[in-house]
Amino acid sequence: MFRYSTTYINILSFVISIIIFLITNLFTSNENISSKSIFKADFKVNNLNSQENSEEKEIIEESSKDTKEEWYLEIPVINLKAEIREGTTKEIMDDYIGHFEETKKEEGNVGLAAHNRGYKNNYFENIKNLKEGDKVYYKYKNFEKEYVVTKQNIIKDTDWSDLENTDDNTITLITCVENQKEYRRCIQAKELLEESEEF
Repeated sequence: MFRYSTTYINILSFVISIIIFLITNLFTSNENISSKSIFKADFKVNNLNSQENSEEKEIIEESSKDTKEEWYLEIPVINLKAEIREGTTKEIMDDYIGHFEETKKEEGNVGLAAHNRGYKNNYFENIKNLKEGDKVYYKYKNFEKEYVVTKQNIIKDTDWSDLENTDDNTITLITCVENQKEYRRCIQAKELLEESEEF
């Protein structure tokens, strides 16, 4: 039977210890390196994300500023100046004047609607006081026009003929009639054309 000498066992133990030590240290250092690089990668990604988020936030803030300046209705005689948004849902009209999606935004007939009582914002509260000749100002992006009121009447809530497109530039304002659910108040204003100066 073969017997191991004490020296042989000591050498073998020493070699095994060195191998275990090297493997452990090599694995641990790789783990540290990889965890450091993952942290750096995460940090870079987070930095990029926060940069992108701040850039997106700036763009959103800038576009909301632009929108505020770009699309509004102003009627000085009733102290009205309000922003316009697409659509005529209650949610939109709670905060803005709504634009009838089927109507034009520039040339032609621009149809707008707003609440006149009982809501957070009642932008058309005083349009019943408008008279023929009162000025209306409308701005959409680079399109800016001055109109004069030409007509005010009460229509059935099923009559949308006043929102049909027109050859001339028209603004049509529609709101409810107090205590008459089946009727709407309709005000129309035509573009004020500058008279040609005579020389």
